[in-house]
This record gives sequence, structure tokens and C-alpha cells, in this order.
Amino acid sequence: MAAIYSGIHLKLKSPQTSWEDKLKLARFAWISPQCLLPNKEQVLLDWCAHALTGRYNQKVEFSQNVLEGLWCYLDDLLHSRKLHSLLKQGKTISLRLNMAQLLLDRLQECARVGSKSLVCVSTILSVCQGLLSSPALSSVFTTKYELIADLLAKFCSLACRELQQPLLTQPLMTESVTCQDEVIISDLDSAQIEPIIERSSDLPELAANKSPLKQKEKLRAANLFEVLLQVLSCYLSVQRQQANPNRVFTMVTNQLLQPLVLLRHLLTSGEFASAHIHLRLGQQLSRDIRSKIDSILHLALFPSEHLTYYKEELLPSKEDSGKRGLGGAKGPLKPVSVIHSKLSAQGYCEVHLHYTVKSNTLSLLFKFFLESYGKGRGESEEVHRMLCFYFLTRLVPALDVCVDELSSAKADQPVSVSPGQKSPPASLCFPESWSLALLAVESLLSQALSADIYNVAADRIRHGEVQLKFYRTLGQMLINHAQPSIPAWYRCLKVLLSLNHLILEPDLDQLSSSAWVNSECMEARVQRARQLLACSLLQTYTKLRQLPRLFSELLSVICQPALDNLRPPLLSEGISATLRTCLLDTPPSQCLEICSLVLESIRRCIFPDLLKEGRETEKIVENKELKVDQEREDASRKLLSLSQLLHGVLFSLKTLDSASPLPIVRQSQGLMEEMKQVVKELLLLLTEKKAVKANISPAPRTPRKVKKNLDHKESERVSESKTGALWEQKTQEAALLLRYTLVEVDTLFNIHCSKYTSLDSAQTAAASKTEDCTSVLTCIESLLSGEILPARLESSRSTMSCLLLKLLTLQQTKKVLLDAPLLSEPSTAALLNRAAQFILSKSEMEGSLDGQQVWDGQISSVNASSYHVAHWYIVTSNFPLIAPYLSREDVGCIADVLVSSLLSSHIDGGKGRPAGWLTVSLISSQLLQSAVLAELPTLFSATVCSLTQRIVCILKAAHVPNVCPTLLKFQEKGIGAYTSERIAGQPPLSTVIAEDILASSMTGEMSVLLTDTQSKELVNLLQILTDLNPDGMNSEDLSSIFLLLFFMLTSTSSQLDQKATDPPESGDDACFLGKLLRILTTLLEGRNFQSVLKLIHAGTLLQASVSSLIWHSNNGGFRATSSSDWLDLIKAVQGFIRSLVQMIIIRNSSVRLNLEQFASYLTSKEMASMQIVVPGLAAVTDKPDPGASVLYVHLLLASLTSFSQALTSNLGRSKPMDQTLAQMLTRTTAALGPAVEYVLKPQAVSQSVIQPASILGQAFVVEVVTVMLHCELSSLSVEDENKRNDTQPTLSQMTLYQGCCQQILKELSCAHRPLDFLVSSLHFLSAFYKAVEKTRGEREEEHGVEKKAGKELDELYMQILHNVHRLLTASWLSTNDVCELEPAVQELLCHLVEKSTTGRFNLLLLLIRDGLDTGKLRAGSYREVLSAVIIIKLLSCCQLPELCAKALWLIAPQIISAMVFLVKSSSQDISLTHSFTVPTVMSMTSLLRQGEGLITNPHHVILVLGALQSMPLNHLTPPVYQSAFLAVHEALFAFIQCHPQVMLNAAPSFLNVFYRLVASIMQEGRQRGDSDTDSDVYLQCSRLIERMYSHIAATAENFTTLSAFIVAQYVTELQKVTLRPDVKLHLTEGIYRILDLCTEQDIKFLTAGLQMGVREVFNELYSSYTHYHKAQRQGEDKYTV
Repeated sequence: MAAIYSGIHLKLKSPQTSWEDKLKLARFAWISPQCLLPNKEQVLLDWCAHALTGRYNQKVEFSQNVLEGLWCYLDDLLHSRKLHSLLKQGKTISLRLNMAQLLLDRLQECARVGSKSLVCVSTILSVCQGLLSSPALSSVFTTKYELIADLLAKFCSLACRELQQPLLTQPLMTESVTCQDEVIISDLDSAQIEPIIERSSDLPELAANKSPLKQKEKLRAANLFEVLLQVLSCYLSVQRQQANPNRVFTMVTNQLLQPLVLLRHLLTSGEFASAHIHLRLGQQLSRDIRSKIDSILHLALFPSEHLTYYKEELLPSKEDSGKRGLGGAKGPLKPVSVIHSKLSAQGYCEVHLHYTVKSNTLSLLFKFFLESYGKGRGESEEVHRMLCFYFLTRLVPALDVCVDELSSAKADQPVSVSPGQKSPPASLCFPESWSLALLAVESLLSQALSADIYNVAADRIRHGEVQLKFYRTLGQMLINHAQPSIPAWYRCLKVLLSLNHLILEPDLDQLSSSAWVNSECMEARVQRARQLLACSLLQTYTKLRQLPRLFSELLSVICQPALDNLRPPLLSEGISATLRTCLLDTPPSQCLEICSLVLESIRRCIFPDLLKEGRETEKIVENKELKVDQEREDASRKLLSLSQLLHGVLFSLKTLDSASPLPIVRQSQGLMEEMKQVVKELLLLLTEKKAVKANISPAPRTPRKVKKNLDHKESERVSESKTGALWEQKTQEAALLLRYTLVEVDTLFNIHCSKYTSLDSAQTAAASKTEDCTSVLTCIESLLSGEILPARLESSRSTMSCLLLKLLTLQQTKKVLLDAPLLSEPSTAALLNRAAQFILSKSEMEGSLDGQQVWDGQISSVNASSYHVAHWYIVTSNFPLIAPYLSREDVGCIADVLVSSLLSSHIDGGKGRPAGWLTVSLISSQLLQSAVLAELPTLFSATVCSLTQRIVCILKAAHVPNVCPTLLKFQEKGIGAYTSERIAGQPPLSTVIAEDILASSMTGEMSVLLTDTQSKELVNLLQILTDLNPDGMNSEDLSSIFLLLFFMLTSTSSQLDQKATDPPESGDDACFLGKLLRILTTLLEGRNFQSVLKLIHAGTLLQASVSSLIWHSNNGGFRATSSSDWLDLIKAVQGFIRSLVQMIIIRNSSVRLNLEQFASYLTSKEMASMQIVVPGLAAVTDKPDPGASVLYVHLLLASLTSFSQALTSNLGRSKPMDQTLAQMLTRTTAALGPAVEYVLKPQAVSQSVIQPASILGQAFVVEVVTVMLHCELSSLSVEDENKRNDTQPTLSQMTLYQGCCQQILKELSCAHRPLDFLVSSLHFLSAFYKAVEKTRGEREEEHGVEKKAGKELDELYMQILHNVHRLLTASWLSTNDVCELEPAVQELLCHLVEKSTTGRFNLLLLLIRDGLDTGKLRAGSYREVLSAVIIIKLLSCCQLPELCAKALWLIAPQIISAMVFLVKSSSQDISLTHSFTVPTVMSMTSLLRQGEGLITNPHHVILVLGALQSMPLNHLTPPVYQSAFLAVHEALFAFIQCHPQVMLNAAPSFLNVFYRLVASIMQEGRQRGDSDTDSDVYLQCSRLIERMYSHIAATAENFTTLSAFIVAQYVTELQKVTLRPDVKLHLTEGIYRILDLCTEQDIKFLTAGLQMGVREVFNELYSSYTHYHKAQRQGEDKYTV
């Protein structure tokens, strides 16, 4: 057969054979194994390449279809598995070199705009991809550097065009719809992994299945970027192999720089994000391409060999040596000029993109330059820094940022300019886009700051301050051409400030004006940047101890004429917080100096403008008066700003105390007196203004002609009057703010400093005590009557003035309350009542409270939109002071506002509120949840009354089908009847409600039907009640609210018509009743609940609650309830019954009577044999509810089990009590049996379909059976104590228990089971084993022989043990599931080994031995090993018999050794860290803790440290890292706590493990650019490190010699990273403890022995330690005994 096909080669060369036949023969020859050709693959590749070359050289002619077929054939060959397998085997197969140029020409055709390509682009891309996928084939490009560079340039051009046409309105290149590669290659984006040639021979038939053209274009575009990444990788490998860096630099700058930076911009810019989505360009692929581009540019433009060129071009030459550089005859290479000229050239991108691309590229190039040349050693380090600086000076002018100004800074330092570069223009040059330019400048300056290229001392001493001059010129340009609407402008100034404060200090006044005081833009981003700059200014000048200088400039700017009427707030929230921090670190004398400067500015600059009218009143004319009013308005605004500033400073500085130096006290005294004088003059000014207005005579009668001329000025007079009122209002606000500040600060100084004399005391020193008291009362009277301010301003008083008057009144009230003699005055009480009424302002309080109002907590920001929030904050925070002087109506008003605001918060949810800001609802919520409200009995009681009235109001509006005495009483007495009668001393409807509840307990019928809206309103009120502390309620409140809520439980239901029409929405009572039951359970815990039991029996409450729920189930109330809601209701019922029964027994409240009543009800024949009929639902559907009977049984089971649990838990109090409870337990257990059997019976299909909640989870049923078992065991225990005979104890339901046990053992580990079922099953097995041991094990012990019962117990022991082992090895259990199962497994193990024989315990040890097999771990069965590890950990915590304990701790060293080996083996696989390694380490830690004093050989303990050394701590996700960190930390802590001597003997090993923890948290806790969502994980770990440092420091006598090494390790690791502030805080506090151990010799050793960079870190650390921690510790030592 081979001879038949041997002529194919001749036919392929024969001109007589048509090209169509040649193509078919070539395909056949490739596919068929029967076609034998020498070197067939090479021959066919050469033939195809020769044919394509001849076609494009016009030596051969054939059709377009053949051309496309040849390209597809070549593509198939390059992607076939056969070819690649041959290449892997080492066979030499190559492609003709002219194919490279052929492909480049085709790519050039594709890149031309509007050209019509002869071949589909997809095929060309696929061919390139096939070539580059193999080193042997890619050699056609890689053998010649110019070819691969040209290929990369072509692909970059294609990618750029594709990205700039996101909608593909103009396809990349036109192509034929009948292109064969669309027919043959239908999945081009799959990277051509499958061999196309091996597809079906009938490939043309697939044309019908091809995708639309747009889909093809998307796939082609996605494939383009994948091939581009291949080209980039291939080019990068070739570039690395080039020996001549000059050649690479020239090639990249000439051909690749422009397309690469354009492509990088298109991939990075968010402007083209839609194009990325449209082209299916994934984020990872985009990142990979950008990474390759960065590597190419970095290696090509800034190689280490070019350092000399950059130095020659950038560094200023000391003398002209005339030597020729390394560049040859053409002169030295000037790389900076070349790069700049290429980036500045036009034409390589769109005009609107040019400046953007250039600005982004410059900052990127500076980053690469710093990475390449920014670091040096010794003397060269400074040279490298200066080189980076001079490169920066060439980049900034390239942004067109005032080139001539920046050049002047370097006039004395000539910088070489390339011959082709034009000289800078003489006039100013501004960038095309200030926003882009400032972003680039910010990036450049930030990198310069991070790289630390500016050494202030070296620049001043050795370089003539060339850097300072450059930065100062740049700063002057930024300030002279301010751009306050661009956030980057502020950030540039902030970086300059960080570089050196002297850069901006000459223009500090202009900076303060443009960037702080007069910044007009209020956009959020701009305000954040402005705030950061202002904070940076404050922090910088605080460190310099020059804060008064900054405030001096700031005050001069504030006092300048305002640019407009609306300046931004001077002290925003962030600036205020920074100011508070800075003032705490500022010396007190400077703080007082700042305050004096503010007061001086008020006197010198503000008072003259305010007093103008007083001097010119008699000679002014109308225009002059208007001008004066405008000047006065401007002055009043400045006065208010200065007052706010002074308020912020005085409220932030450290207060005086008895230890304050006397000069500081005197300076403070003088400041307060000066401030008092200023306040006095301001108030006098406002008062005199009133007198001046009154003394001006009325205007003479205007003649009629003149009057006509004055009519048009009427509007101007209105404006003038408004202007006049405005300046008076602002002046009034400033005066009140200053006075309030004065009073607060003066009082604070007087309280804390005995040397300080209060202004009030100094003023009344000569007066008598009575007069002093009178002065305080007079001050309050003046505040209340308004005499402190002009009466004409009362109507136009601003919100800030109102708030300040309340604060002043509150402050004076505090003074009165502190003066006992003054309180005894007869007029004081009435005055305090008036003051409290004024502070409360009931009329304002009753106004509508807008839930959208927010307040940042600062007085200066109070306005009409935030006044209500500030007022509410003052009232709530000072309520204990004013409460005794408020009437009941006033307190009720506050309670109504509290409840109303809480209800509104449920509606809006606090959306849109800035973080840290206050709202009325937020303040109310915080008050409700705090412990303070319970300490305010009047407000607490009023709140309960308000809630009660609202509930009553809703019940009154509900539908009442039956006669309800309670509601009739409501209708008769009104809404307030429920509380008014209680106030009068009568029980408020309690008797009527109790009777209703009693009647409901008998019949169970509902008397109130609620709509869905009413139910939601009640739920919101119940939510508020949930947050109230029941211990804060008095007897009347608790009884009234409890009975009212219980009335709702027993007498309310959803309307039946709603249940029938819309059951899923409104027919579900389960959630509502569940909330009610939980609140009632909470109220049961109130200390005054005994008052409720005086009105109604507890047994009646129990019976009524269960009967009402049964009525709901019988009448379809739970028909639409989901399984989860039904289970929640069941748990709520059980909680209520359990709590109430517990309370009855503990408080001994008629125990037999109440419990007997409820037990009789639950075990009655009616309950056992009740035939469930659904009257409510039957009335609508004429059919009973088939699932109602199941619901009834569930309720009965829940009630019986909770009742039984409460009885069981209270056994053992006394013998009579035990007998009573045991009798009831016997009855309840007998009633539980039939109910459980009913539930376990198979249900009809109809029942389960109609009632989704009818099938309870298996866990609930198992829990019920477990409770039954516990009840029987408890009853047996009581009987045994009473009888004390030899009768064998028996269990009445033993058959049921055995059946459950066998079923649980069968289902426990066979398949996936819910976690709650597993937990309840383990609890049942514990109880069942205990029961079997008690009933059959005791009999075995009594007879002393091995009997059948003993064998059954051994068999049960083995079954339980093996099933638990299999459960822990189950693959469907997650690590978290295993952790949740551990407590239940431990309880089961405790029961198994509590009375275990040595034989049984040996079986357990054999199970452990078989599990600790490293072979299973290597085989991948780590779960079997993990099961044994968990059992060891739990077993070590169990109480064992003496012989069993000896056996365990005898083999404990072998167990530890085995687990150490397991940890070391599993640590090699990081994927096992969370699931296996961490639990194994925790198990070893448990053995170390429990083995304290039992593990005698310290060698076995030290082995654990070796395992901890291998614990993976790097490259872990935050949750896994946290678990691994905690495991290692707990193991180390076990060493310290339980094996201290072993730790001391192995201190180096211990510290090495601890050092791994420190190093890992430093790596994980470093600052990252992205948002850190797992910050709490690393913060918690840093706290543990701090604690461990403290423990190490506590053993000072043993670690003193190693303390220096601990510090050295810390600073060495710290030098590598930049930590997050919160993490660094805890680590620093921890290392301070170790520094406490270091002696002076250790410090000298560290200073001399550490490397240069590490030494700087240590010096900074030790400086902060000396300044903060050491001084504080020495201060504490003075008071240490």
C-alpha cells in the first residue's frame, strides 16, 4: 500500500496537478499513516511555505480559496499534536526564514486602515500563535532581534486599534464571509490545543453551525490579546539574551516605546473599560500584558550599563574635559533626551490622548529609574540620589508645567540639552490638562519622597540647596497658579510639605488662604484632599514645635477681606480631630499663646469694623450706612470663625491641674480674664446698638416729589435691613460661643487646679456668700428672660444661638446643683424648673423630627438642618441633671420622641448617613441599648407607658368579632386609660386582662383580628421592647406591659379572610407569635416579675400560652409557615415554658399548685385524644386541614419536652421537691411516648404536601427522645434514693430507645446529614450509653460475672466508637463542621470512658494507634489520621479512671512523637494547613496542657517546637493564616504556662518559633494599596504578639541575655516592610516590654552591630521608647510598692 502513495511528493511538485488537488493531497498525506515520505513533516511544511511565498512574490498564481486553504493548512500543521510530539522527541523540524517576513507583511496589511486583507485575521493570528508555541518553530523570529521587535510592534498596533474601537463599528479589517477559516476553525479562542487536522473530514458541512460575525470578531479580539501576550513573552526572552544594551535601547526607543506606552495606557485607563468588557479582555490577561510591557521598558531603557550615560547627561559637569563619551564618533548617548523626544513626538496616538499617555508614562519611567539607579552603597548612595533628582527635574518640565520658572531654579547648574531639542519658550507654558499634570506631578513627588532622594542636610552642605530651590520653585508655581478644584493639587502640596516644611513656608499665608480658608470647591473628593493637607500642616508644625507660627499666618488670612460671603467651614470633623491630637502634644505655653493670638486678632482686626457705626452714626448717609453694614457683616463672619477656632483650641488643650507650673496657671488666668473682657465688650456692643437705634429720631416727613424718587429704593432698604440683622445675628452667635467656652473652661480649670482662681470667685471675692448665690441665680434669670441679648433679636435668633443659650443655662444649673446652701433657697427650685423647661423646649421637641437630619457633633456646624439632632443630644445626655425638675408631661414628651424616632429608624434604616455622624434615631437607639436608661426610672417608665399606649391604640383599631372586656374597657376610658388608672394608684385593667387570659386558656378562641399593617406596626413596637432591660421596670410597668403582651398572645390573630386570600403574606402568625414569646421570656427575668404572679397564676399563663398556640394551629394560622419559621416558633415556646417553670421553682411560687395545673393540662385525656378539626379554615374551604394534627403533636412535644427539661434540671433541691417533680416527670414521660410514636409513623403524602412545616427535622425528634431518656433516668435516680432495695431499675420506653439507637448508628456516618441531627444524635448516644450502663452494667457489677448484659455493653461501646470514628473521617464534613461537633463528641467520650474497663480502654487506644499512621497521610487519606488526632485531643480532656489515665500518659510521648512527624509531613502540602496541620498542632497543645506534671521527659516536650518550626505561615488566605497563627501561639503559650522549665532550657528554639510569628504578622500586616477587608484578622494577631512579648518579659531573669537578640530580630524584620498603623501600634508596645529588659550595654551593642538601614530603624524605635514608654513606666514606678 505504501507504494501506492509514494508518488504524492512528485504530484505536489508537478505543475500539471491543480492547486485544489495539491491541497487535498497535502491534507491526506499529513493525516494518513500509510503515506510514506522521507521526513514527511518537514517536506509538507516546506511545500506549504514555498507555495505561500511564491504566491505573494507573484511567481505562482492560484485562487483566493486555495490561498485561504493553504493558510488554514499551515495553521493545522502548526497546532497538531503530531508535530508537537515529534518536536518534544527531539526531531529537527524548522520553518523557512522568509516566513517571518511573510507574516509581518500580512500583519502590516491587517493594520492598515481600510485595507482589504486577502486572508482572515483569525488565521494569521492562529499561525503566529502556533509558531510561538514551540521554541523550534519560533526560531524564524527569535534568531534575528529586529524581526521579533517588528513582530511586537505590529501586534501592539493591532491591539491599540482594537481597543480604540470598542463597539467594532468599523471592523479591524474587512474579511470575506466565506473565509475557509471561519468554516474550519470554529473555536479559535481555545488556544488551538486540539489538533484541527484530526477533525471530521466533512469539515465544510460545519458551515451551517458557525457563529454570527460579531461573535467571531469578539473571539478574534480575545485571541489577539492572548497571542500578544505570547509575543511579549517571546520578545522579552530575546531581549534578555542581547549582549549589547545600546542596541536594545535604540531598538526599543525607535520602534517599541511609543506603541508600548500607548497600549499600556489603553489597558490601564478606566475610559476604555467598556472596550475590555466588549472584547472579553479579562483582568488577569490585562495585568499579565502590562507586566510584560513594564519589564521590557524597565530592562531596555534603564540597564545597569547605561548608568554612565545618565550620569553624563544629568549630573552637572564640574569642568569641560573635552573627552569623548562612550557613544563613538556621533557623541555620547543622551538617553533622557531621546526618551523625551520620543514621548513628545506627535502622530503615534490620537491628539486627545497624547498628553494623557505622556503624563502617565513619565511617572512610570521615574519609577523604573528609581528601581534601577536609586540605590547605592557608601559614598555612591548620595550620587545616586542626586542622579534621581536631576532625572526628576527633566521630567517635570516635560509636563509643560511652567518650564521657564523651573529652569530658573537650575540656572547655576547647567543641564545638557540635546541638539535637536528646542529651547524653552520665554513666556509661561501651561499644561493641556491641569488635572492630568497635577496627577503626574503628585506621582513623581510621592515616588521621590518614598525613595528618600532628598537629604536636607546633604543638599544644604554639599549641593547648594539645589533640591530645595527646585521644590520651592515648584511649590511657588502651584500656589501662584492655584487649582483648588482639583484634589491632586492639594496632594502635591502635601507631598512637598512632607519633603521639607521650608519648601512652602515662605508662602505659608498664600497656602493657608488658597488651600484652607478660602477654598471654594465643596465637592467631597476635594474636601477630603483639603482636609488631609490641613491635617498635615497641623501635624508638621506640631512636630516642629512651631504651631503658634502656623496659627499666626492662619489668623492673618482669616482677618483678610473675604473673597465671597460663604467660606467653607474652618474646622471640619477631620481637622478638629487632628487639632485635638496635635494640641495634646504641644506645650501648654504654646497652646495659650495660640489662644492669645486669636483674642488679639479679634481686638485688632474685628472690633474696629464692628464699632464703625458708633463713631459715624450722626453723619452717615444711606449709601454709607449700607457699606458700613456690609463691612460689619464681613467682620461678624470673621468673628464667628475666630470664635469657633478659639473654642476648638480651648476644648482640645490639656486642662490645668495641681501639678501645673505656676507661670502656666498665671498665663491661663490672664487669658481667661482677657477673654471675659472680649465677651463683655461684644455683649455691650449688641446692647449699645439697641440704644443707638432707639435714640435716632424718626425721619422727617418726605415731600411728595422726593417720595416719588425714593420709591425705587424700597427693595434696597429691605436688603439693608437683612444685612443689618445678619451681622447682629453672627455677632450674637460669636458672643454666646465665646461666653460658653469661657464658662466651661473656667469651671474645668477651677475644679482640677487648686492654684487657679475662678473668674466668678474673683469677681465676688469681696461680696458676701448670699450675694454670690444671688449672682448665680441672677445669671440664670438673665438667660431665661433674654436680658443677656437685645430683645429685638429674640424673633430672629439663630439655631446656634438657641443651642448655646441652652448650654449656658445647663452650665449655670450645674453650678447651682453643686452649691448645697443655694439649693435650700426657696426660689431656687422654681428657677431650676424654669431652666429645665427652657433646656427641654417642649414646643421644639414636639415638632416634626426629620429622620434625614445629621450632625457631626461640633457646635460650629449647628444650623437649621442639624439643630434638632444637637438639641436632642443635649437633652438625652444631660437628662439625669434636669429630670428632677421636669413634670410628668415633659418626661412623657421625651419618651414619645424617643419612641417615634426609633420607629422612624425602622423605616429608613439609617441609609445615607455619613459614618460617625449623629441622627435623632441613632442617639435614641444608643440610649435605648445602653445601661444608662435603666438608671433613669422616670424616663424608663414613661417610655414603657408610651409603648403601651401605642399598642393599645392599635388594638382598639383592630377588628373584634367577639366580646372582649379588655377592649371594651379601652373604648370606655380612652387610650390613656391603661396608664392613667395606674397613676391614680389603681391596678390598670389588670383584673380585666387576667380574666380575659383565664378565659382564653379555657377556650383558646381569639377575640382580636389584626390586619397585616397592624401586625407590622406591632412588630416594630415589639422590637423596641426587646432592647429594654426588664430589671429597670418597676412593678406596675412590668405587670402592665407583660399582661398586655400576654393578652396579645392569647387574644390576637390575623384576619381569616386574609389567610384564605393571601396566605403567604398575611396568614402566617408564626413570626409574630415567636417575637411575642421571646419578649415575654425576657420579661420573666425581671426582678419585679413577682408582681405579675400576684394578679394571675403562673400555671394559668403556661396553660393559656399553649392553648392559644393550639388554637392557631387548628385554625390554619400556621398553614403558610415555612419549616424554619415553624422551628423558630417551637424554640420560642420551649424557651418560654422552660423559663417560667424555672422561675416558679426557684422563687417557690406555689410550686405544686402551678406545676400540677400545667402538668394535668398537658397529660389530660382531652389533649391525648383530641380530634383536630379546623373550624376557621373549614368555614372557608369546607375541608379540614390534614396537617393540623401534625402541628398539634409538634406543639405538644415541644411543651412536654421543655416542661420535662425544666423539671429535670431542678432535681436535687430537697427530697419533698424531688418527689413532686419525679411524679410529674413520670406522667410527662408517659405522655411523650405516644406523641413520639405518632411523629415517627409514616405520614400520608397529602399531609406532607399540604403542610410544608408538618415534617420536623430529625434533630428535633432525636432531641425529644433524648429528653424522654433523661427524664426516666432522673426518675430512676429519685426512686433509688427512696427505695434503696435490690430491685433492678428498668426503663418503660427501652424498646423505643433501642430502636432509635440502632437507627442513629445506621445513619450517623453513612451519608451526608444535617449538622444539628449529628449533634443531637451524639447527645442521645451519650444518654443511651449511660442508661444502658446504669440498668445493665450495675447488674453485671453486682453479680461479678461476665454475663450477656456485659457483652451487650461491650458491643454497644464498640459500635459507638467505630461510628464516631467513621463520622470524623467523613469527606462531607468541613473543618468548621468538625469543630462544631467536637463538644458533643467530647461529652460522648466522657461517658464512654467514665467507668470504662481496661479492656474497653485498650480498644480505644488501639483505634488511636491505627489512626496515627503516616502511610495513610502519604496515601491521601488524611481524614482517617485526623479522626485519631481529634479523638486524642478530646480524650486528653476527659476524666479517666486511674488505670486508664496511667495507660494514656504512659504512651503520650509516643503519641506526641507520631504527631510531630505528622505535622512535619503535612506542612509540605499547604492545602492541608487548615484541614489537618492546624488540628494536629491543637491536639499536641492539648496534650501539653493536660500533661503538666505527667510528661516527665522534657525531650518529648521540646519535640513540639520542632513541629512548630515547620508550620506554614506564608502565602495563606487570611482565615487560614489566622487559624495557623492561633495554633502556634497557643502551643507557645502552653509552654509558658505549663512547662516553664522546659521553655527556659530550650529558650533559643522557643524564640525562633516566636520570631516566625513576628515575621509573618509583619509581612501580612504591611500596608497595601488595595482595600483591606481582613484587617481584623491581622489586628487580632498583632494583639497576641503584644501579649506574648509581655509574657516573655515577665520571665526577665531568664531572658535578659537574649533580649538584645529579640530586639535585633524585630528591627531587622521591621526594616523590610511598612506596617499598618494599628498593627504597628501593638507590635511596638510589645517590643517596648523587651526593651525594658535591655541594659545600657545591650543598647550600645545594638547601635554598633546593626547594619546601616536597620540601625536607623532601631534608633527611631529607641527614641520613641525613651520619649513615650520609658517616661511613662518611670512615672508609674514612683507609685509602685
